Amino acid sequence: MNIWRISIKNIKSKPLYTFLSVFILSLSITLLLGIQQLKTSFKYQMENNLGDIDLVIGSKGSPLQLVLASVLHMDNPTGNILYEEAKNISRNPMIKTAVPISYGDNYKGYRIVGTTDEFATFYNAELEKGSTVKKPMEVILGHTVAEQLHLKIGDTFLSSHGLVENEVHIHSQHLKVVGIYKPTYKVIDRLIITNLESVWEVHHHEDEDKHKKEEGHMENEEDLDAVKEITSLLISFRNPSALLTLPRRINEQTNMQAVLPKYELEKLSQYTGVGIKTISWIAYMILIISCMTIFISLYKMVKERAFDLALLRTYGAHNFQLIQIVAYEGIIIGMLAFMVGFLLSKAGLYFLFKIVKTEYKQNILQELPYKELLHIGGLVLIMILVAISLAIYPIIKMKISDILSNEK
Repeated sequence: MNIWRISIKNIKSKPLYTFLSVFILSLSITLLLGIQQLKTSFKYQMENNLGDIDLVIGSKGSPLQLVLASVLHMDNPTGNILYEEAKNISRNPMIKTAVPISYGDNYKGYRIVGTTDEFATFYNAELEKGSTVKKPMEVILGHTVAEQLHLKIGDTFLSSHGLVENEVHIHSQHLKVVGIYKPTYKVIDRLIITNLESVWEVHHHEDEDKHKKEEGHMENEEDLDAVKEITSLLISFRNPSALLTLPRRINEQTNMQAVLPKYELEKLSQYTGVGIKTISWIAYMILIISCMTIFISLYKMVKERAFDLALLRTYGAHNFQLIQIVAYEGIIIGMLAFMVGFLLSKAGLYFLFKIVKTEYKQNILQELPYKELLHIGGLVLIMILVAISLAIYPIIKMKISDILSNEK
């Protein structure tokens, strides 16, 4: 007796019940896998892109916006701060590394960041080709930028004003590619790095300063430096005690704001966590309902085919073989649902993150760890085994003589 074949025939004999069981269970699995992969992807991005940045100093405004704009490069900056004031703060002995950044332009949607050579150390980025920036209008490409735009050492391009690709406000100065970073799988992969002088030069600060100088507003080069601006200052502390004093001092004694990126991203994670938990609970409820559907389907089969099962017993089949017929049917439905749910979650997240990639030029989709996949698979298997255990109860209590005599 081929038990697998009997189970498959049973499944084919009730297509509507089978479809509903597979559909509802796969919907639950899709939600559970999708939510877990979403959580894993965001957690990876939050932790990985933070690098060694302990503090962000920028213009007054939304603290979260400052972090998203200056650390994750996913929002607009809150404003500019004076470079001279930032340099004064960076001389504090509690600060290990202070890196100014300035941006406001893009090339085909990829942000151009003016900074110093120390910016790359936050992300452990190393050069794959070429050299570092030595003079204005030279740039180093993040690995993703070079790959997507097919740029190489020696190529030149024109940047456009703003953080979104446009053909309206294009600058006249050419930027030259002098280096390409190795892949880091961090935010620097999708940035174009240059020095601060390039950003100031492109935005005609020098021309404006010369004009003011001609009008007698400034008398020497030190005055020119005093009006230069940057977007924000990224800081790494020498010791953790700086966390307690430096942010408060800057917030109270200057017109700038100091923000702890880990704290702000943790708050963001908590806000989004409420929605994720709600969807997770909905998925668990659907999982319970789907297992009840499988139980009803199997139990109905056992009751409706009680005569056939009793007849099999009279021909020598054991109770265990009858239980196997029911169990295999439940397991086949579970396996089909898991495969459909897995494929649906992959397809759904692919299209979701494709939109994110188009908007932010970054692929943030991370593979779901096998541990999480096994956890969800194990949970589904347990629920199906419970449904099977309840459905086989009539087989265990089966009285063959009564069933055969009643059927006659």
